[in-house]
Amino acid sequence: MKIGFFTDSYFPEIDGVTYTIKLWREELERNGHEVYVVYPEGDYEPGDREIPVTSVSNPFYPGYRIPLFRRLSTLPELDVVHCHGPAPVGILGRYYARKHELPAMYTHHTPLEEYFHQNIKFASVAAALSKLYVPLENAFLRSFDVVTASTKRIDRDVEHVPLPVGIDMEFFRPTEEDWYPDRLVIGYSGRLSMEKNVSEILRVAEELPEYNFVVVGEGPYRDDLEREAPDNVEIRDFLPREELSIFYSSIDAFVTASTADTLGLSTLEANACGTPVAAADVPPFEQTIGPANGERFEYGDRAAMVDAIESCLRTERDTRGAVERYDVQRTIDDLEYLYRSVQSSTDEVPTTADDRWGFSEDSQGSLD
Repeated sequence: MKIGFFTDSYFPEIDGVTYTIKLWREELERNGHEVYVVYPEGDYEPGDREIPVTSVSNPFYPGYRIPLFRRLSTLPELDVVHCHGPAPVGILGRYYARKHELPAMYTHHTPLEEYFHQNIKFASVAAALSKLYVPLENAFLRSFDVVTASTKRIDRDVEHVPLPVGIDMEFFRPTEEDWYPDRLVIGYSGRLSMEKNVSEILRVAEELPEYNFVVVGEGPYRDDLEREAPDNVEIRDFLPREELSIFYSSIDAFVTASTADTLGLSTLEANACGTPVAAADVPPFEQTIGPANGERFEYGDRAAMVDAIESCLRTERDTRGAVERYDVQRTIDDLEYLYRSVQSSTDEVPTTADDRWGFSEDSQGSLD
């Protein structure tokens, strides 16, 4: 099968969408498919079946680019179109599918309206744009044969199939190498941007001076965080992918105060490496983090955040066993099933949650 991934997030920028596309592509091609990735050009040398779209720099969100256009005639012949966002490249993919009368899927990765507040100076303007944007994306999503998202709930008025993006359980596993053998370390890995609320981690570090905190990541808030960081916080650049398992295995607990994750890949990766997670009691963590693999705390409650971290440090948990259901092999099996379904007849394609996807009330829950 020839599958086209159309995405506005791709290398050299590092984020959850980029890594998901890379992982899905590798697994699908291992199963014999051809996967083409159409993405905004940047400071990145395309490889086989990677197709850049002419782009310009983005003044509103540093590191990301604004794609312009690419003629459909320059794109390969595809069997299925799979769009990974509602921005220009995703729109190009939907246009390609319509012109060639191909089945089209969409995966909802990110609630983009939450980023308006980060990049627009006036809160009232950001709120107004958010109210305008969501109905537009709803209309866009309804034009696809299937919409998928990582959990049962997405903040969109559209039926969807819950399909976790998945984690590579073979890659993310406990390692023998330990970077911090002689001290207790609380860790975080992710983008350093407003919606990730990394400043909350700095504040809780002040409450726990006896522990070391290591924050790994890059983003528009890095300079501010470095200025604010107390002495027991180290801020590091993004790690090479091959070192992430060592980092997750070396820390004693992972903490996040993010309020804008769709699945929280880094939290599940840490769990797969044997490390418990302290996370805010907000979506998606109310579904993915519980006593089996960590603790949740009320966002903004510093004392509760401290208690959650302390609980993670003193309690033994089978965190790896708790996240086996998110193994990417299961995701790929389901993804191939969806591709075959949309190719054969859209009337047979599932459009809502059912037990096949492992999101029944009994199996999904909140790991409580």
